[in-house]
Amino acid sequence: MLKSMSRWIVERLAHEDEAAAQRIAGALGLKPLAARLLVRRGLRDADAARAFLEGGPETLHDPFAMKGMREAAERVRLAVSRGDRIRIFGDYDADGVSSTALASLLLRELNAEFDHVVPHRTLEGYGLSVPAVEAAAAAGIGLILTVDNGISANEPIARAKELGIDVVVTDHHEPPPTLPEAAAIVNPKQPGCPYPFKGLAGVGVAFKLAHALLGRPPLEWTELAALGTIADLMPLVDENRFIVRHGLERLRRTDRPGLRALASVCGFDPVTATAESIAFGMAPRINAAGRLRHADPAIVLLLTSDESEAAACAAELDALNRERQRLVDRMVEQAEAIWADKVRAAEAAGKDKPGVIIAAAEGWNVGVAGIVASKLIERHYRPAIVFDIDPETGTAKGSARSIAGFDLHAALTACADLLDHYGGHQAAAGMTLQADRLPELEARLDGLAAEWLTAEDYIRKTEIDLVCAMDEATLAAAEQLKLLEPYGHGNPRPTLLIADVPVRSARTIGKDGRHLHITPQGPPGTTFEAVGFGLGEWAARISDTARVDLVGELNINEWNGRRKPQLLVRDLRVSNVQLFDGRVRRAGAGGTAGRLDRLMELGTRGIAAEPAAVFTADPALREAAAAGAADRAGAWIVRGYDDGDEALGECRSIVLIDPPPSEERLAAILEACREPAAVYALYEVQDAHDPDRSAFTAAYRLLRDTITEPVLPEEARALLGRKLAFPPELADLVLNVFGELGFIESEGSRIRLAMNPAKRSLEESAAYREAVRAAEARRFWSAPAAELAAWIERKAPACREFGQEPNIRLQPAGAAIPQGG
Repeated sequence: MLKSMSRWIVERLAHEDEAAAQRIAGALGLKPLAARLLVRRGLRDADAARAFLEGGPETLHDPFAMKGMREAAERVRLAVSRGDRIRIFGDYDADGVSSTALASLLLRELNAEFDHVVPHRTLEGYGLSVPAVEAAAAAGIGLILTVDNGISANEPIARAKELGIDVVVTDHHEPPPTLPEAAAIVNPKQPGCPYPFKGLAGVGVAFKLAHALLGRPPLEWTELAALGTIADLMPLVDENRFIVRHGLERLRRTDRPGLRALASVCGFDPVTATAESIAFGMAPRINAAGRLRHADPAIVLLLTSDESEAAACAAELDALNRERQRLVDRMVEQAEAIWADKVRAAEAAGKDKPGVIIAAAEGWNVGVAGIVASKLIERHYRPAIVFDIDPETGTAKGSARSIAGFDLHAALTACADLLDHYGGHQAAAGMTLQADRLPELEARLDGLAAEWLTAEDYIRKTEIDLVCAMDEATLAAAEQLKLLEPYGHGNPRPTLLIADVPVRSARTIGKDGRHLHITPQGPPGTTFEAVGFGLGEWAARISDTARVDLVGELNINEWNGRRKPQLLVRDLRVSNVQLFDGRVRRAGAGGTAGRLDRLMELGTRGIAAEPAAVFTADPALREAAAAGAADRAGAWIVRGYDDGDEALGECRSIVLIDPPPSEERLAAILEACREPAAVYALYEVQDAHDPDRSAFTAAYRLLRDTITEPVLPEEARALLGRKLAFPPELADLVLNVFGELGFIESEGSRIRLAMNPAKRSLEESAAYREAVRAAEARRFWSAPAAELAAWIERKAPACREFGQEPNIRLQPAGAAIPQGG
């Protein structure tokens, strides 16, 4: 048994969903797996599924269905017609940069007089500000167009009105209770907006403004719209899906020097661009500019038509990203030390560790605080807030990330009296407060965590789309899953559970054995393999007789012109009690010292789960093993087979240095362990001849025909060895059995065959019966690993029904699994 790393949330499709999947598969020519996944994405009929897979520009909504769009377009046209100077006011993240670039292309297309401004994150902070408005007035700006910000800029927009500057707001963030008095507000989330899709990024809203002003969707700018949409983790559904899919197609053949140069420093060819290429390559480099310095080089990169300038900007962004990575690593290390001190203090006081991680220090870069908070969640899976303290002003500015079940926005609202400013949503937020209020904030958030979260909430969740049969994991099925791309937030890569997979081999691959490779022992035609990157240490914990449940993503592995389906493993578990077969199949192999060495190797390598019960029938070996276990394996219990089982309840591993005296004894040991995980068989399988009836018949005839007068027992033993090739132990058994049955009589120190002995059955001899029992035991303990493993599982059956174990929850059929990237 091997527990999973996370809590699995599994949903089985209802009967009507299975029927819908069959209809979709028939109508679109899809494999059942792809069709069922479409149903899981909420697409229950063939037309909806076809639109999802193949939809083009016709899936875009009318931009004028968005509240405020008509007024915004008219105000921009008025400014253009009057020759007013327009200032685009953007944001410093990848969405804001993309929005600023797209709005610049739009105003250039309209022949407008314009410039753009993006605030400095550290010096000016987020969003439109009063000083920024006053600077615009001094520059003679007649209209400010905000992109990816402005929905909460009540005071700055009021100041702009005083100065005679109109503001058109385009934004996608959650609106505050009171909206600013702007000339126009375009935000699908604002109250009363009937726009059918609320999931646009800031650049998506700018794209819709361009659609309204140009009278057509500006498909030539979808690369930029895709970049911001993916970077800002917007759901890749509805029109976002078309924008990103079309944007990726354009990126693969882009004529924009900046995007080609950026792809080059990211290490991929634009022809191979995917949503992941943007999310993990391009977006972090664009974000790095605004996090560490200023976003201007990123905007120049996206707008330039000069190859040299593009290459220089890309190199600068790449260098900033490397600097950002070093900065994050250093801050994570320091934050870990702060957290470790708090955990130790809680333990010393007899308390649980805090429910929320709060780390604050002077000299930290608030621009990467959110990344550091995310890293802390990856390691400890609890809400995290990272603050930079300004020693001059005494303020602490922080960024927070959360886990399911802890609503950051609601928590900060409950602590609003402590905060100077805050904003965000359930999963991410930012805030500012006086540093001397940090202890009270920490105490109150910890109290909210204790109130809102259970112990289960602190276990990472893996939401599984479908349970997939092993024979469904085919190359054709993996090919069809590509039709559901682009994957990302809101349309994540399908997470599949392939259950009860017999293991042919589990081994490490890659440099330093860092990765796990599992080859299944499947039915004929099974071609998929499983690879877990960074999971190499699990290889030693999976036996060759295991049946493993694998959770991951089905994709295609291409190598040397060969293509095969491959499951990219995210998590796994083994439900059966595993047998690790370390038996030595020859007499005297290694002896006592060899068995002890193998035991100590288990402890050193940490393979045997602690606590463990170690059994031996050899008193000397028991004493040596106990001494070694005390030194090197800690929680191991070393005992003889005759000892009681009362201390075995918590033992998860059973280590057999010698074979148990009987099957019943091992069964009792398994039963005494409440949750056994593995049996390690380290004993020697001795070469021995089983008591065969023909051997006794041949021996009797030989002795009868050869011995005519009393002989010494050793002479009879030598005769059996010389004439019948009996080993000494078999010869001794024959003589003992004949003696018990009265076939042999003793005369002093010598023996002879009895004259006319009574007919008796071999089973009447206690020595024979014991020999038969011992032979059966030898056969059992030396049985092939698969047979012995099957017996162990029968005696300690695992529960294979999902929902019956603490780390697995089976959702009712038809219940929606929350979407997430």
